[in-house]
Amino acid sequence: MVEQFVGTWKMVSSENFDDYMKAIGVGFATRQVGNRTKPNLIVSVDDQGVVCLKSQSTFKTTEIKFKLNEQFDETTADDRKTKTVMTLENGKLIQKQTWDGKETCIEREITDGKLIAKCIMGDVVAVRTYVKEV
Repeated sequence: MVEQFVGTWKMVSSENFDDYMKAIGVGFATRQVGNRTKPNLIVSVDDQGVVCLKSQSTFKTTEIKFKLNEQFDETTADDRKTKTVMTLENGKLIQKQTWDGKETCIEREITDGKLIAKCIMGDVVAVRTYVKEV
């Protein structure tokens, strides 16, 4: 279940994120900010099974609330309006976003106590690593 993801996660590394942002169509100015921002990821689940995923930084805070396997409308940090579905597959929390005939996927999994987020757009993959705050 999603319980393993619950907590506050601090970003410690980000690889290839600029190329990923380019691939999804993020403009230059927003990419400059995105490359410098190291957000915390805060994951919680309520007793109804609604998951809250909050990305918090000095630049911008975004929050989505969802139930697994149910499509919802998301406005992303770079202001895309997407149809998003979150699923849990083999211990990975998978976020599929579709907009304007495009699709991207963010796979989050816990490896060696770290949360690894793979942002995938076509053949471009960015890897962002988080450690849990105690």
